[in-house]
Amino acid sequence: MIGAHDLGGKRGFGCVLPASNANAQGSDLVEPLFHAEWERRAFALTLAAGMLGQWNIDESRHARENQAPQRYLDNSYYETWLVGLQKLLHEKGMLEREELAALPFAASVDISASASKPQRGRPITEAPTPAKAAALLTRGGPTLLPDSRKPKYALGALVKVLPMTQAGHTRAPEYVHGARGIIHAINGVHIYPDANAHRRDEDRIVGETLYTVSFARAALFPQRASCGDGAETASAKKILKSESTNQEDRVIKESCEDRVFVDLWEPYLTHD
Repeated sequence: MIGAHDLGGKRGFGCVLPASNANAQGSDLVEPLFHAEWERRAFALTLAAGMLGQWNIDESRHARENQAPQRYLDNSYYETWLVGLQKLLHEKGMLEREELAALPFAASVDISASASKPQRGRPITEAPTPAKAAALLTRGGPTLLPDSRKPKYALGALVKVLPMTQAGHTRAPEYVHGARGIIHAINGVHIYPDANAHRRDEDRIVGETLYTVSFARAALFPQRASCGDGAETASAKKILKSESTNQEDRVIKESCEDRVFVDLWEPYLTHD
């Protein structure tokens, strides 16, 4: 979905500045992990609830990003985590509407018509012990699937990213929509987040081939790197006109320029 959460390459927000309460250590600025005790609790609560097995990581991401744009921008990082958690707890039938209304940031939680009647989650057999929780965090959530399908695009192929207009979850950042790039790596078949974010328990897991696509930095961000300078560079104008048509030339070209590498699933791409 296109929304306020997708900030990559957006203008009007000014330069990225270090946190005002960062601690100077030599020449580096180190931001604290948590700015207040409630952030530490929000972090722990989100991880603990996720270990109950009622939702997957793509559902969790979609719950956080699916807010009204102004509310999303007004929230701090962990406020957005709490909004997403409260939404998921309600959708899975673990939090009643009345309970939700009494919680902080409840106004930011969008309870759609489909979620007005909570979908009961899977039975919870037991909460993980601290040892099991540590093991879960260490293992992570692998997404690679045992699928030997042939990829649609070969290494060095020139591709174009399709525009993303659907309302659901996607991992294709808006700054690459419509952009032309080169297949840099083929990473196997991975769980497709666009489907996984909306998957019911009875649905099969959908996998799609995952590529690393290389883009000319100047083509994605033609403005100069310095904040506030909107002039296009000569190299940006040249790259915007065309990419090399010869595959070998493209590989050489890729190694000689500033590039941006983005992991993109096959349905995001088309031949150019």
